[in-house]
Amino acid sequence: MQSTTEQRNPNSIDIDLKSTSEIVRIFHEEDKKAVAAVEAESEAIAHAINLCVAAFRSGGRLFYVGAGTSGRLGVLDASECPPTFRTPPEMVQGIIAGGDVALRRSVEGEEDKPERGVQAIRERELTPQDILIGIASSGRTPYVIGALKEARAIGATTIFLCCVPPPAHLKECVTHFITPIVGPEIITGSTRLKAGTATKLVLNMLTTTAMIKLGKVYNNLMVDVNASNTKLFARSMRIVQAVTGVDAATAEAALTQADGRAKLAIVMLAKGLNRTDANALLEKHSGFLRHILQ
Repeated sequence: MQSTTEQRNPNSIDIDLKSTSEIVRIFHEEDKKAVAAVEAESEAIAHAINLCVAAFRSGGRLFYVGAGTSGRLGVLDASECPPTFRTPPEMVQGIIAGGDVALRRSVEGEEDKPERGVQAIRERELTPQDILIGIASSGRTPYVIGALKEARAIGATTIFLCCVPPPAHLKECVTHFITPIVGPEIITGSTRLKAGTATKLVLNMLTTTAMIKLGKVYNNLMVDVNASNTKLFARSMRIVQAVTGVDAATAEAALTQADGRAKLAIVMLAKGLNRTDANALLEKHSGFLRHILQ
Protein backbone atom coordinates (compact mmCIF):
# COMPACT_ATOMS: atom_id res chain seq x y z
CA MET A 1 0.00 0.00 0.00
CA GLN A 2 1.31 3.44 -0.97
CA SER A 3 2.36 5.63 1.94
CA THR A 4 0.40 8.83 2.56
CA THR A 5 3.62 10.77 2.06
CA GLU A 6 3.86 9.40 -1.51
CA GLN A 7 0.28 10.08 -2.57
CA ARG A 8 -0.66 12.91 -4.92
CA ASN A 9 -2.29 15.99 -3.44
CA PRO A 10 -5.53 16.97 -5.23
CA ASN A 11 -5.10 20.56 -4.03
CA SER A 12 -1.93 20.99 -6.10
CA ILE A 13 -2.92 19.28 -9.33
CA ASP A 14 -1.74 21.39 -12.31
CA ILE A 15 0.31 23.56 -9.96
CA ASP A 16 2.70 24.27 -12.81
CA LEU A 17 -0.12 26.17 -14.53
CA LYS A 18 -0.89 28.35 -11.51
CA SER A 19 0.20 31.94 -10.96
CA THR A 20 2.78 32.69 -8.30
CA SER A 21 0.09 34.10 -6.02
CA GLU A 22 -2.05 31.00 -6.45
CA ILE A 23 0.89 28.74 -5.56
CA VAL A 24 1.58 30.78 -2.43
CA ARG A 25 -2.09 30.42 -1.45
CA ILE A 26 -1.84 26.62 -1.88
CA PHE A 27 1.21 26.59 0.39
CA HIS A 28 -0.70 28.50 3.06
CA GLU A 29 -3.63 26.10 2.85
CA GLU A 30 -1.40 23.04 3.14
CA ASP A 31 0.83 24.44 5.91
CA LYS A 32 -2.28 24.98 8.06
CA LYS A 33 -2.86 21.22 7.78
CA ALA A 34 0.63 20.59 9.19
CA VAL A 35 -0.08 22.79 12.22
CA ALA A 36 -3.44 21.07 12.78
CA ALA A 37 -1.82 17.64 12.51
CA VAL A 38 0.73 18.53 15.18
CA GLU A 39 -2.00 19.94 17.44
CA ALA A 40 -3.89 16.65 17.15
CA GLU A 41 -0.81 14.91 18.62
CA SER A 42 -0.61 17.20 21.67
CA GLU A 43 -1.04 14.44 24.24
CA ALA A 44 1.51 12.22 22.52
CA ILE A 45 3.98 15.12 22.41
CA ALA A 46 3.40 15.93 26.09
CA HIS A 47 4.03 12.30 27.05
CA ALA A 48 7.27 12.27 25.04
CA ILE A 49 8.39 15.45 26.79
CA ASN A 50 7.78 13.88 30.19
CA LEU A 51 9.85 10.87 29.13
CA CYS A 52 12.69 13.19 28.10
CA VAL A 53 12.56 15.16 31.36
CA ALA A 54 12.68 11.94 33.38
CA ALA A 55 15.65 10.74 31.33
CA PHE A 56 17.56 14.00 31.77
CA ARG A 57 16.95 13.98 35.52
CA SER A 58 18.41 10.48 35.76
CA GLY A 59 21.51 11.48 33.79
CA GLY A 60 20.28 10.16 30.46
CA ARG A 61 20.80 11.70 27.05
CA LEU A 62 18.49 12.40 24.11
CA PHE A 63 19.43 11.30 20.61
CA TYR A 64 17.67 12.16 17.36
CA VAL A 65 18.26 9.90 14.38
CA GLY A 66 17.07 10.48 10.82
CA ALA A 67 17.99 10.65 7.15
CA GLY A 68 17.74 13.58 4.75
CA THR A 69 15.48 16.39 5.94
CA SER A 70 14.51 14.44 9.06
CA GLY A 71 18.13 13.97 10.04
CA ARG A 72 19.01 17.60 9.37
CA LEU A 73 16.14 18.84 11.53
CA GLY A 74 17.24 16.58 14.37
CA VAL A 75 20.82 17.83 14.17
CA LEU A 76 19.57 21.43 14.00
CA ASP A 77 17.45 21.07 17.13
CA ALA A 78 20.25 19.35 19.04
CA SER A 79 22.82 21.98 18.02
CA GLU A 80 20.60 24.82 19.31
CA CYS A 81 20.36 23.46 22.86
CA PRO A 82 23.85 24.44 24.15
CA PRO A 83 23.68 28.13 23.15
CA THR A 84 20.04 28.54 24.17
CA PHE A 85 19.99 26.54 27.39
CA ARG A 86 23.68 26.10 28.29
CA THR A 87 23.40 22.31 28.05
CA PRO A 88 26.51 20.17 27.59
CA PRO A 89 26.90 19.10 23.92
CA GLU A 90 26.42 15.44 24.78
CA MET A 91 23.03 15.97 26.45
CA VAL A 92 21.09 16.28 23.17
CA GLN A 93 22.67 14.85 20.03
CA GLY A 94 21.62 14.55 16.41
CA ILE A 95 22.55 11.60 14.20
CA ILE A 96 22.09 11.80 10.43
CA ALA A 97 22.53 9.00 7.91
CA GLY A 98 25.72 9.67 5.99
CA GLY A 99 27.33 11.69 8.77
CA ASP A 100 28.05 15.40 8.87
CA VAL A 101 28.66 15.59 5.12
CA ALA A 102 24.94 14.79 4.65
CA LEU A 103 24.05 18.07 6.36
CA ARG A 104 25.19 19.96 3.26
CA ARG A 105 25.03 17.39 0.49
CA SER A 106 22.44 14.69 0.00
CA VAL A 107 23.72 11.17 0.69
CA GLU A 108 20.47 9.37 -0.11
CA GLY A 109 21.83 5.82 -0.36
CA GLU A 110 22.79 5.72 3.32
CA GLU A 111 19.16 5.74 4.48
CA ASP A 112 18.65 2.27 2.96
CA LYS A 113 21.23 0.64 5.26
CA PRO A 114 19.78 -0.44 8.64
CA GLU A 115 23.18 -1.78 9.68
CA ARG A 116 24.58 1.78 9.57
CA GLY A 117 21.87 2.88 11.98
CA VAL A 118 22.82 0.03 14.30
CA GLN A 119 26.48 1.05 14.04
CA ALA A 120 25.68 4.68 14.88
CA ILE A 121 23.92 3.61 18.08
CA ARG A 122 26.75 1.35 19.15
CA GLU A 123 29.34 4.06 18.51
CA ARG A 124 27.51 6.42 20.89
CA GLU A 125 27.27 3.75 23.56
CA LEU A 126 23.60 4.21 24.40
CA THR A 127 22.43 3.06 27.82
CA PRO A 128 19.00 2.21 29.27
CA GLN A 129 18.89 5.75 30.71
CA ASP A 130 18.97 7.31 27.24
CA ILE A 131 16.18 8.18 24.81
CA LEU A 132 16.32 7.72 21.05
CA ILE A 133 13.84 9.59 18.87
CA GLY A 134 13.71 8.18 15.36
CA ILE A 135 12.43 10.64 12.74
CA ALA A 136 11.09 9.33 9.42
CA SER A 137 8.17 11.00 7.67
CA SER A 138 7.30 7.85 5.72
CA GLY A 139 7.66 5.63 8.79
CA ARG A 140 9.88 3.17 6.97
CA THR A 141 13.43 4.50 6.61
CA PRO A 142 15.71 1.44 7.11
CA TYR A 143 18.56 3.44 8.74
CA VAL A 144 16.19 4.83 11.37
CA ILE A 145 14.47 1.50 11.98
CA GLY A 146 17.84 -0.20 12.44
CA ALA A 147 18.78 2.44 15.03
CA LEU A 148 15.46 2.07 16.86
CA LYS A 149 15.75 -1.70 17.08
CA GLU A 150 19.30 -1.52 18.41
CA ALA A 151 18.41 1.15 20.97
CA ARG A 152 15.44 -0.87 22.20
CA ALA A 153 17.57 -4.01 22.46
CA ILE A 154 19.93 -2.04 24.72
CA GLY A 155 16.95 -1.01 26.88
CA ALA A 156 16.78 2.66 25.92
CA THR A 157 13.43 4.40 25.58
CA THR A 158 12.51 4.72 21.90
CA ILE A 159 10.17 7.26 20.35
CA PHE A 160 9.18 7.30 16.68
CA LEU A 161 8.14 10.55 15.01
CA CYS A 162 6.52 9.90 11.64
CA CYS A 163 3.74 11.34 9.48
CA VAL A 164 1.85 8.09 8.95
CA PRO A 165 -0.15 5.89 11.36
CA PRO A 166 2.06 3.88 13.76
CA PRO A 167 3.58 1.00 11.72
CA ALA A 168 2.37 -2.20 13.37
CA HIS A 169 5.64 -4.06 12.76
CA LEU A 170 7.56 -1.49 14.83
CA LYS A 171 5.49 -1.63 17.99
CA GLU A 172 7.88 -4.12 19.59
CA CYS A 173 10.86 -1.78 19.24
CA VAL A 174 9.14 1.58 19.78
CA THR A 175 8.10 2.72 23.25
CA HIS A 176 6.00 5.66 22.07
CA PHE A 177 4.74 7.11 18.77
CA ILE A 178 4.16 10.72 17.66
CA THR A 179 2.27 10.68 14.36
CA PRO A 180 1.16 14.03 12.91
CA ILE A 181 -0.70 12.97 9.74
CA VAL A 182 -0.09 15.91 7.40
CA GLY A 183 -1.43 14.27 4.24
CA PRO A 184 0.04 14.30 0.73
CA GLU A 185 2.65 16.94 -0.07
CA ILE A 186 2.20 19.80 -2.54
CA ILE A 187 4.94 18.27 -4.66
CA THR A 188 4.35 14.53 -4.46
CA GLY A 189 6.79 12.86 -2.09
CA SER A 190 8.63 16.06 -1.10
CA THR A 191 8.51 15.57 2.65
CA ARG A 192 10.75 18.56 3.31
CA LEU A 193 7.49 20.54 2.97
CA LYS A 194 4.54 19.79 5.30
CA ALA A 195 6.19 16.81 6.95
CA GLY A 196 9.32 18.88 7.55
CA THR A 197 7.23 21.71 8.99
CA ALA A 198 5.43 19.32 11.33
CA THR A 199 8.71 17.73 12.40
CA LYS A 200 10.27 21.10 13.23
CA LEU A 201 7.21 22.10 15.27
CA VAL A 202 7.36 18.88 17.28
CA LEU A 203 11.10 19.11 17.94
CA ASN A 204 10.73 22.74 19.03
CA MET A 205 8.20 21.63 21.64
CA LEU A 206 10.14 18.59 22.81
CA THR A 207 13.41 20.22 23.80
CA THR A 208 12.09 23.67 24.71
CA THR A 209 9.43 22.32 27.05
CA ALA A 210 11.85 19.81 28.55
CA MET A 211 14.29 22.64 29.29
CA ILE A 212 11.51 24.70 30.88
CA LYS A 213 10.74 21.75 33.13
CA LEU A 214 14.42 21.52 34.05
CA GLY A 215 14.47 25.13 35.26
CA LYS A 216 16.32 26.62 32.32
CA VAL A 217 13.61 29.23 31.71
CA TYR A 218 12.30 31.77 34.22
CA ASN A 219 8.99 33.38 33.30
CA ASN A 220 9.52 33.43 29.52
CA LEU A 221 13.21 34.38 29.66
CA MET A 222 16.09 32.12 28.62
CA VAL A 223 18.02 32.67 31.83
CA ASP A 224 20.52 29.92 30.99
CA VAL A 225 21.50 31.47 27.65
CA ASN A 226 25.19 31.10 26.83
CA ALA A 227 26.42 34.71 26.36
CA SER A 228 29.05 33.69 23.81
CA ASN A 229 28.84 36.69 21.47
CA THR A 230 27.91 40.37 21.51
CA LYS A 231 24.25 39.78 20.69
CA LEU A 232 23.80 37.14 23.36
CA PHE A 233 25.67 39.17 25.99
CA ALA A 234 23.33 42.09 25.28
CA ARG A 235 20.35 39.73 25.57
CA SER A 236 21.69 38.44 28.88
CA MET A 237 21.99 42.01 30.15
CA ARG A 238 18.36 42.68 29.25
CA ILE A 239 17.32 39.49 31.03
CA VAL A 240 19.21 40.46 34.19
CA GLN A 241 17.65 43.92 34.10
CA ALA A 242 14.15 42.57 33.47
CA VAL A 243 14.30 40.25 36.48
CA THR A 244 16.19 42.43 38.98
CA GLY A 245 15.28 45.97 37.89
CA VAL A 246 18.89 47.19 38.00
CA ASP A 247 20.40 49.64 35.50
CA ALA A 248 22.49 48.56 32.52
CA ALA A 249 25.84 49.28 34.16
CA THR A 250 25.00 47.19 37.23
CA ALA A 251 23.69 44.34 35.08
CA GLU A 252 26.83 44.38 32.94
CA ALA A 253 29.13 44.36 35.97
CA ALA A 254 27.29 41.44 37.59
CA LEU A 255 27.14 39.52 34.31
CA THR A 256 30.87 39.99 33.76
CA GLN A 257 31.59 38.76 37.29
CA ALA A 258 29.35 35.75 36.61
CA ASP A 259 31.23 34.89 33.39
CA GLY A 260 28.16 35.67 31.28
CA ARG A 261 25.78 33.44 33.25
CA ALA A 262 22.58 35.46 33.49
CA LYS A 263 20.99 33.17 36.06
CA LEU A 264 23.99 33.44 38.37
CA ALA A 265 24.13 37.23 37.97
CA ILE A 266 20.43 37.46 38.84
CA VAL A 267 20.89 35.51 42.08
CA MET A 268 23.92 37.59 43.02
CA LEU A 269 21.98 40.82 42.56
CA ALA A 270 18.60 39.70 43.91
CA LYS A 271 20.02 38.07 47.04
CA GLY A 272 23.08 40.26 47.59
CA LEU A 273 25.39 37.26 47.42
CA ASN A 274 28.89 36.76 46.10
CA ARG A 275 29.45 34.47 43.16
CA THR A 276 30.35 31.41 45.25
CA ASP A 277 27.34 31.64 47.55
CA ALA A 278 24.97 32.42 44.65
CA ASN A 279 26.21 29.39 42.78
CA ALA A 280 25.71 27.21 45.87
CA LEU A 281 22.15 28.48 46.22
CA LEU A 282 21.44 27.62 42.58
CA GLU A 283 22.80 24.13 43.07
CA LYS A 284 20.68 23.70 46.20
CA HIS A 285 17.55 24.49 44.17
CA SER A 286 18.62 22.43 41.13
CA GLY A 287 18.95 25.58 39.03
CA PHE A 288 15.32 26.68 39.46
CA LEU A 289 15.46 30.46 39.69
CA ARG A 290 11.81 30.86 40.62
CA HIS A 291 12.30 28.78 43.77
CA ILE A 292 15.08 31.14 44.87
CA LEU A 293 13.37 34.41 44.02
CA GLN A 294 10.12 33.43 45.73
